[in-house]
Amino acid sequence: MLTKIPNNKNNHFVNHDLKPPLKWAGGKRWLLPHLLPILQKFENKRLVEPFCGGLAVALGLKPKQALLNDINALVINFYKCLQFGLQTNLLMANNETLYYQYRLRLNDLIASGNSDGSESAELFYYLNRSGYNGLSRFNSKGQFNVPFGRYKTINYLQDFSGYKEVFKNWQFLACDFEQLIIRSDDIVYADPPYDVQFTKYAKEDFTWHDQERLANWLGKLNVPVVVSNQATSRIIKLYKKLGFRINKLSAPRMISCNGNRAEAMEILAFKNIS
Repeated sequence: MLTKIPNNKNNHFVNHDLKPPLKWAGGKRWLLPHLLPILQKFENKRLVEPFCGGLAVALGLKPKQALLNDINALVINFYKCLQFGLQTNLLMANNETLYYQYRLRLNDLIASGNSDGSESAELFYYLNRSGYNGLSRFNSKGQFNVPFGRYKTINYLQDFSGYKEVFKNWQFLACDFEQLIIRSDDIVYADPPYDVQFTKYAKEDFTWHDQERLANWLGKLNVPVVVSNQATSRIIKLYKKLGFRINKLSAPRMISCNGNRAEAMEILAFKNIS
């Protein structure tokens, strides 16, 4: 059973107000009780997330400074627009016809190289909230291809100005993790696409080669590092070989194998953390 996050009003890492603005498959809000005691020791450091995804960890921990990266440029464009206090008048309704009209328009922007800016951010937000299961999925041409969701009701935001102050000292990038410049005053939390069959979260797939490349890059950093991933045997072997300390956790979801249902197991791997 997970412990509750301490309600310490003097701890700037804890944010009780803002929720992640996007739905995100595999989000990490459930991990905060495990991450908070670790990251509290490094509250004066800059938080670096090479795979920031739905932003659950950054918004849950609320660091003063952060470098938040994701290969998904649409996600990063959305967050950058939130930095400027995005407000939208885009019609938002839980309607299948409207969904596919907006998806077509977003893919037109992607194809024409005009997917930066507020229109793309507004469309992406609507598609994320209305699409199936909070997925962010793309085909080999970089086209967003998530189908319409099946929600009874959806709460849409149109005024995102509340995020502006929190995001003020956060930097958002969309690049490969190896391009990030890590400073001596950083702490890195990496939550890559898991070691599972589906990894098509961007135009480029995240393969086993990328899992190894990431692990080796993280292993060479001389700063505190925390990694989460699926607890497959080869992931555990990979990080142990690189000197990481491994903790196993039961995730709040189930996996099915041959008709049997069992708890999904994940790992937290640590390096340069006593």
